[in-house]
Amino acid sequence: MSASRSTSPLAIFFLVLPYGISAGFAAVTLPFVLTKVGFPVAVSASIVAVGISSNVWLFLWGPVADLTLTPRRWYLIGDVAALTVVAALTVVAALTVVAALTVVAALTAVVFLSQVATSLVALPLGRIMAYTVADPEKGRAAGWYQAGNLGGTGVGGGAGVWLTSHYSIAMAGAVLAATMLMCALGLFFVPDVRVAREGTVGQKLRQIGAELRDLLRSPIALLAIVLVCSPVGAGAASNLWSAVAPQWHASPDRVALVTGALSGVASVIGCVLGGWVADRVGRWWSYFGAGVLMAVVATWMALAPHTMAIYSAGVLFYAAVTGTAYAAYSAVLLYVIGRGAASTKYATLSSLGNLPVAYMTAFDGRAHDRLGAAGMLYAESVVGAGFTVLFLVALGRIKARARTPQA
Repeated sequence: MSASRSTSPLAIFFLVLPYGISAGFAAVTLPFVLTKVGFPVAVSASIVAVGISSNVWLFLWGPVADLTLTPRRWYLIGDVAALTVVAALTVVAALTVVAALTVVAALTAVVFLSQVATSLVALPLGRIMAYTVADPEKGRAAGWYQAGNLGGTGVGGGAGVWLTSHYSIAMAGAVLAATMLMCALGLFFVPDVRVAREGTVGQKLRQIGAELRDLLRSPIALLAIVLVCSPVGAGAASNLWSAVAPQWHASPDRVALVTGALSGVASVIGCVLGGWVADRVGRWWSYFGAGVLMAVVATWMALAPHTMAIYSAGVLFYAAVTGTAYAAYSAVLLYVIGRGAASTKYATLSSLGNLPVAYMTAFDGRAHDRLGAAGMLYAESVVGAGFTVLFLVALGRIKARARTPQA
């Protein structure tokens, strides 16, 4: 299973945009609409958390992708499915404006389905990067991957808020769905990866199982698994900026601008920088450094006066640091998975990596309703910084053991 030419890391940016756009619509536009019609922040956060949690089940599709269609075909299936469910989500959200709390269950279900469909876009990209991106460029590919992910979340979510405020949520859904479809043109710049035809399905499944066993026996892979499941660098407050914006006296237009286009630019810069730092300084230190910086930004935002200017600066700095953390996260995954059963391994580790985003979003929502906006940011900072210290201690001990003759 090899490609005759390599993929530019920049092509990954455009291919992953639909994944980010769909997440942005669910995480930014929907909370903005829901809180305006009277939903509590905790309910909005719970709906978003359920949608994000769908990514945890991405690993179930991994073996299917490795054994059946080519990555390009899987991408097209995912792109069409995602924009179809986004259209359905727009309809349900429009009904929510009228029916308010009576359609929470239906809205939650459609949000969940929208993120399941969009996960099929991200599924083949791990395999594409593992096989078609040159090894010296994989750090940059990880950065551009997360640039498209977070940039799409910011730009897509912000455009959704702006279009909803000035036109309607139906217009927002239509524009975002059309944008997602256009991103599929990036497949023309990606060589396909052929599926191995030798052996039975049972033999191929056993081979995938062997690849997973080897992964779990690797100390470096186990460290990566524990790290990506932790709250370090999760950036969950990004999912609630639009919901808590009134507490910084931010206008709808400012929320759309800051959480949308500007946040997308900040995220892209952070991702590209994070990919570079991961290659130059080290994947682990890039990850830990971003975790510490995220706690610093959140604490500063809680301490500073709650004004629209502080809101704007804090959200943008937070977006840049989140981009750096996510780029380091993807660089770690690409390093760990190698090439064998790449879709399965990347999907499995990516599924685990979505856990902290889901549970920290719900945690932030609960913390906000009990402690207020500042208390929410303090709580997230303490949790993130605390886990960073624990991992630094663990990493030091692992390195010390690796230097012993027994190791």
